[in-house]
Amino acid sequence: MQKKLVQAHGNWVEGDRFWDRESDTALMIEKLDEGAHILLVAQRRMGKTSLMKEVKRLVSNRYTCLFVDLQKASTAEDAIVEISIALRPHTTLWGKTKGLFSNAFTMIAGNIEELNLGEIGIKLRAGLTTGNWSEKGDSLFSILAGSEQPVLLLIDEVPLMVNRMLKGDDFKITSERKAKVDEFMSWLRKNSLAHQGKIRIVLSGSIGFEPILRQAGLSATINNFQPFDLKPWDDVAAIGCLQALAAEYGIQFKDGVEAVMVKRLGCCIPHHVQMFFSHVYDRCKRRGRMEFYPDEVNDIYESEMLGIRGHSELTHYEDRLKLVLGPEIFTLALEILTETAVTGCLTRSTLAAVQNGYEFEDRSTLSASEEILRVLEHDGYIKPGGGGYVFESYLLQDWWKKRYGYFHVPVLERGI
Repeated sequence: MQKKLVQAHGNWVEGDRFWDRESDTALMIEKLDEGAHILLVAQRRMGKTSLMKEVKRLVSNRYTCLFVDLQKASTAEDAIVEISIALRPHTTLWGKTKGLFSNAFTMIAGNIEELNLGEIGIKLRAGLTTGNWSEKGDSLFSILAGSEQPVLLLIDEVPLMVNRMLKGDDFKITSERKAKVDEFMSWLRKNSLAHQGKIRIVLSGSIGFEPILRQAGLSATINNFQPFDLKPWDDVAAIGCLQALAAEYGIQFKDGVEAVMVKRLGCCIPHHVQMFFSHVYDRCKRRGRMEFYPDEVNDIYESEMLGIRGHSELTHYEDRLKLVLGPEIFTLALEILTETAVTGCLTRSTLAAVQNGYEFEDRSTLSASEEILRVLEHDGYIKPGGGGYVFESYLLQDWWKKRYGYFHVPVLERGI
């Protein structure tokens, strides 16, 4: 019987809508059961948050599971507040947490439990200062370690928070900011080691963590976290997903069109596969014919995947890259990516020619290029290949070329 799959809407999926990650899920749970702390590594839209949510769902009968999102956090105090709020559904642990912040709640008239999460967050934040957050945080970890079940603490978007702490609004890494990041990461490392076996921590985010910590010289603060690399789907999984979606929505794929779609993407990032199907479905519904053929793939790809809607989805790659690199060297990164997209491969000679057009105040062009290439490779924009670097995803390459390549003259052809 053909499997069926409902389209994914939103930032994450779980249960029957979480497609073909059984081996990844089982492996992560195995590592957690052994007591490991995990650094979940993958490029954007690979399904990191979905994997964490699915693991949480599957082990919730054996672990006290807490999911914490630090996307809007910018300080260590914010992180303590978000972890504390995550304890609210767990009566015993929440009771102890309220005691930890008793001074912050003394001015509340009425029942604390009637407050919404935003109001609770404000009260908790009032009980924290630059001087006491780590002490409160240590006590909070001690409360977690006292849970009857082992605790699984899943923390999403930690790199975004640390990046804000490190660079501020002006994207300047200062000694003071480095010290704050060092204090936070050292605190997290200390507690992960102190409560090993009682608490398991999973860290993840939409930008790479290691490149950010490397910028601050703090890579060692996560060396007790085991990297867990979430790969793209292989062709079989991607084709199976498309077939299951087609079965659910009554689309008839003809003449092996699924394989043509997968080949067009090049790299089967789960979100991109499902986005491709969504455009196919919309096209079929509008025209009132539910068959889809190989000769229609290119039109959907060019007009929809690379069109306005696709543009809004893929712009996140550009936005996140600017957050990591900052505006000063971001312009060089743009040219490196555009050169790679237009020519198909960034060679050593091409990179050297691109570098000649740039100078930076506080660093050499060579060191800036090395940092850019580390980030681009780590976060899945490019990979070694063809005698240099090539785009990992055809979709991202074609989008980048469409966005920036029209007026771009390859650097080795300039002046001819």
